Amino acid sequence: RVLLETYVTRPRHIEVQVFGDSHGDVVHLYERDCSLQRRHQKVIEEAPAPGMSADLRAAMGAAAVAAAQAAGYVGAGTVEFIADGAGGLKAGGFWFMEMNTRLQVEHPVTEAVTGLDLVEWQFRIAAGEMLPLKQDQIRLDGHAVEARLYAEDPERGFLPSTGRLIALQFPQGEGLRVDSGVEAGDEVSPFYDPMIAKLIAHGKTRGEALDRLAGALEATVAVGPRSNAGFLAALCRAPGFRTGEFDTGFIDAHLGELGAAPQGLDRAAAALGVRKL
Repeated sequence: RVLLETYVTRPRHIEVQVFGDSHGDVVHLYERDCSLQRRHQKVIEEAPAPGMSADLRAAMGAAAVAAAQAAGYVGAGTVEFIADGAGGLKAGGFWFMEMNTRLQVEHPVTEAVTGLDLVEWQFRIAAGEMLPLKQDQIRLDGHAVEARLYAEDPERGFLPSTGRLIALQFPQGEGLRVDSGVEAGDEVSPFYDPMIAKLIAHGKTRGEALDRLAGALEATVAVGPRSNAGFLAALCRAPGFRTGEFDTGFIDAHLGELGAAPQGLDRAAAALGVRKL
């Protein structure tokens, strides 16, 4: 016997946020696009997914709800799909990948476009309440993008960077949200995930949200360990990403343009084949 599977050459990673209550109801809160990845780890997430049609959104939402209902799922969860991005997203061009049975790191972009507090929803459902809204009551407003600010060095293969955060300051303004668990004076150790913060920008359009996020990243002050703030800002401004011409391999294909390659003396050494000790 031979098992044949579809090979997707331009994969997009699209996930659908779902909630189920103990009364048998399940709804979805639209989709998030998590295609910008490095080593299969999400770097930037946004909602809604670029190029998503109303019909395809309804089909993916219905598939996610059906999966949660089939499992009798209660609580917050994310049904994840691989979509074929070659020639644009299209009906019949997505496949189930997995379900994450929790609220994910990128949930703030869903909160931004729906105006809902998903943590509050978790508590209410855990207390035995019914879902706060029906499917047709859940709105989708504008566009939101989230970037994960890490203590890492993009010029050296994104190696984690450790040390004391001498200074840490984030911009404030309309349409900006920052979630962080560290502050100036804290130590970034090699024993835990080196994420410093999540920066989330919301705007009326995708372009406005991306501009706002790029500006916020450029205005972020993080002194001590190296960070990927500049890399993330360049990613937000990358032409291919801005026009929706991207897939899960976009970052690896544009490392040099994004500043994630050896710079200065390191670049010269790399060109000469000199290995740094």
